[in-house]
Amino acid sequence: MTEPLVELRGLEKYYSVDSGLLDRLLSRENKYVKAVDGVDLEIQRGETLGLVGESGCGKSTLGHTLLQLEEATGGEIYYDGERIDTADSDRIRELRKDIQLIFQDPASSLNPRRRVRDIVRRPLEVHDIGDSKEERDRRVEELIERVGLSVDQLDRYPHEFSGGQQQRIGIARALAVDPEFIVADEPVSALDVSVQAQILNLLEELQDEFDLTFLFIAHDLSVVRHISDRVVVMYLGEIMERGTTTEIFDQFQHPYTDALMEAVPDTDVHTSSVQSVLEGEVPSPIDPPSGCKFRTRCPLASEECAEPFADRSFSESHEVHCVKRSPESDAGTKTRVDEDATAD
Repeated sequence: MTEPLVELRGLEKYYSVDSGLLDRLLSRENKYVKAVDGVDLEIQRGETLGLVGESGCGKSTLGHTLLQLEEATGGEIYYDGERIDTADSDRIRELRKDIQLIFQDPASSLNPRRRVRDIVRRPLEVHDIGDSKEERDRRVEELIERVGLSVDQLDRYPHEFSGGQQQRIGIARALAVDPEFIVADEPVSALDVSVQAQILNLLEELQDEFDLTFLFIAHDLSVVRHISDRVVVMYLGEIMERGTTTEIFDQFQHPYTDALMEAVPDTDVHTSSVQSVLEGEVPSPIDPPSGCKFRTRCPLASEECAEPFADRSFSESHEVHCVKRSPESDAGTKTRVDEDATAD
């Protein structure tokens, strides 16, 4: 296998929590929210890796830390073989040309006081791309047409556009510096369903045209299935399961992945309405459970789940963080759920 474009080794991002006056007087240790807790991850050049999980699982924090918008607490970040978490500010500035971000909320990510032309041209000015203002303007016009808008709209302000059009502007801005890698942080979650499909199709077209690599962060599994080559499932800062899109959606093994799948609305009236329901509250990221962090809500949990254990490999690409699942087990979680529903 070729060297990955992006690699995370034991990535950690902790946030210090004010422990209060009593704890300080008693010299108790500081407490930390473990938003990202020892994540190993590879993203191959030219692929789209989907990162999914409930709100608060740490997926956006992982993306922002990878981009060096947040400073990592521990671990290592590599881009194209170069370690970047220890790079100085000048080098990070240079890397911004290769690594870009598409924001979740297009309205808040666009400067309301600037015209669209200035918004898309700004990255070119920052990175000194183009020999003249006219050349930069030509680049802006090419990009705005490529994302489905017209040159006549360049002198308008962001509030004059719909949500889908605003996201197209954000995509054009991200493409302005000709990046290799884009972190798309919930890029369609704020849009209507019909508009979501248009933006997803646009991203796929742009990936082929500009040879892009994506980390696509989302909580909507149907969106992730549409656009991703591989999928990673996160819970409380850790990876519960990873695999190809087919493996995650058709051969998933982890009970948490099962619960996420069951939460997706099914419009087929002929299928069973039986669903697995998670019990209990999400544990505090300040003091997460030992062993598997999902065990306090897992219907399969036992004492052995509280002890450290290694991920189980079901194939070269499919790994599961569950002591109850192994390649020698009779069936995966999906089969178990389907059989239970049929029995009822």
